[in-house]
Amino acid sequence: MTINDNVIAGAFPIVIVGHVDHGKSTLIGRLLNDTGSLPEGKAEELRRVSKHRGMAVEWSFALDALQLERDQAITVDSTQVWFQSPLRRYVIIDAPGHLEFLRNMITGAAQAEAAVIVVDATQGLTEQTKRHAYLLHLLGVSQAIVAINKMDKVDFDRSIFNRLASEMKTHLASLSLEAVNAIPVSAREGDNLAKPSARMAWWNGPTLIEALDVLPRRRATIDKPLRLAVQDVYHEGDERIIVGRIESGRLKVGDPISFWPTQRTARVKSFQSWSTAAPILSAAATQSVAFTITEDLFVERGHVVATADRGPRQSTSVRARLFWLAPGHLHVGKTLRMRVGTSTVSVTVSAIHGALDVDDLAFHQDRAVATNDIAEVRLTSSVPFTFDLFHENETLGRAVLIDGYNVVAGCVIDRDADVAAITASSATGASTITIHERARRNKHQGAVYWLTGLSGAGKSTLAIGLQQKLFDLGAQVAILDGDALRRGLNSDLGYAPQDRTENLRRAAEVAKILLETGSIVIAAFISPAASDRDMVRNIVGGPFHEVFVNADLAICEARDVKGLYAKARAGSIAEFTGISSAWETPEHPELVVNTGAESYEKCLEKLLTYVRVTAIEGGAIAKGSHASSAAVPAGSLRA
Repeated sequence: MTINDNVIAGAFPIVIVGHVDHGKSTLIGRLLNDTGSLPEGKAEELRRVSKHRGMAVEWSFALDALQLERDQAITVDSTQVWFQSPLRRYVIIDAPGHLEFLRNMITGAAQAEAAVIVVDATQGLTEQTKRHAYLLHLLGVSQAIVAINKMDKVDFDRSIFNRLASEMKTHLASLSLEAVNAIPVSAREGDNLAKPSARMAWWNGPTLIEALDVLPRRRATIDKPLRLAVQDVYHEGDERIIVGRIESGRLKVGDPISFWPTQRTARVKSFQSWSTAAPILSAAATQSVAFTITEDLFVERGHVVATADRGPRQSTSVRARLFWLAPGHLHVGKTLRMRVGTSTVSVTVSAIHGALDVDDLAFHQDRAVATNDIAEVRLTSSVPFTFDLFHENETLGRAVLIDGYNVVAGCVIDRDADVAAITASSATGASTITIHERARRNKHQGAVYWLTGLSGAGKSTLAIGLQQKLFDLGAQVAILDGDALRRGLNSDLGYAPQDRTENLRRAAEVAKILLETGSIVIAAFISPAASDRDMVRNIVGGPFHEVFVNADLAICEARDVKGLYAKARAGSIAEFTGISSAWETPEHPELVVNTGAESYEKCLEKLLTYVRVTAIEGGAIAKGSHASSAAVPAGSLRA
């Protein structure tokens, strides 16, 4: 069974976390033994195996099924076991504590309603314990029991317990994590697990089981707004059957519903069943359903079903807190795939707001995000995607980030899109005018031509000339120039690497808005980093054309129309591209014009020809669809 299946069956899911060797697996194994929850003969097997190895009974062997774990005495995977207390049934998730296995800890904790945090009385609050506590907070676990373990190693000293319990409660409170109880235990000896300890007569609080039994259940997902992630759409004759799992809320025949991101509406016509004779009239959270609707709408995997009046959020940009799992550092401009529910969308890390310091629980902007770090980032997509904020609805507020075939991060979406993340529809007002209609009216399609090159290569000069040529042809055309934007929209930004990236991100968002109004956008930016140019392409989406305005450094410096190279050589301008800051030559631009080898007129003519072929004469209007840069053979217009 999966954890979700256990929840359906009424089990209370809890996660056991703690630093390596603090005694998590031992605690669970002993707890299962003392409550008669081990399979028949398992206790005798543990005693026999432990004796063979020349050691006392090792209760952790009840969970550590892998030989690797037994040999190294560590837990490498999250393990699910059933447990029955006198009052209710549990599924206990033993999550690994070793730094290398935090990926599995996240997997285990994601569905837990409460946590038991195991702390070694001889070591106290470690950095890894703090990291685990923050991950619990990140994953939405709001209540915890602290088990101060190995009290036998400190002679059951009451003062040590009181000090550690106070430290843990204070730390958890700073994370909005309630320490419901702190309990002194000895997992190996069974003290205060299922029965009170005779060796800690000073303790008059509950045993671990008693503390677990009074934990309240999380608010039932059935009481939250309807969310159904569409898994697939089947066709049976002329009938279209939508299948998926109800993550929250209720659904019944006749309900008005909306499909996101299209926001088209319909009513539930019927539920399909192949195993029951009686018709199904309603379903609720955690149930998988197949149903039909009254309208003939386009629905596909990844769409989200909601009630017509309480839909999810939708944007091209969110702020999220993520746990970075991949080797190497996370950097701005990194493009990944984000999976929310059953939907997958390409996103770019457009800003890193900081990496967490587990000691002061603050996000520091100057810290690099390394493997196993927690970071606050902005994720931006070229197309709107559907989500909820995590505190509103966990299912669509939690996501994973994928690079290639590997999950490289888990994250929660905790803030909505900021001002710079407006989409074209929200910026220009809700519109019924399609891109194709705009193309027919303008007699060209919208497109973005991103001119990149060294300062002095001739980007702005070509942009101005191209704008005039296109205007004379009757085109709707606009220029975005790096210098102009820095005097206005981006006047608050400096020239540090993160500011330069933010400068380009904002420019890309503006270009996207202009593109969706049907304009031909000519953008002139140095944009020296390939990762930044990839970010821009991803944000803009649609017809995007990278144009490399090529001129050698020596030629650009000889021109020095703004006197910038001279200042950079004199040391008065730091981080100047081509002198003290690197320039990354585009590897696969759609077009190259060489202003260092050919005249301005010839370069402008090549650029105009390319725009005419790809946006004006490429068949977009006649065929009623977007033209593509594929209409021009690669390299055919390169200088």
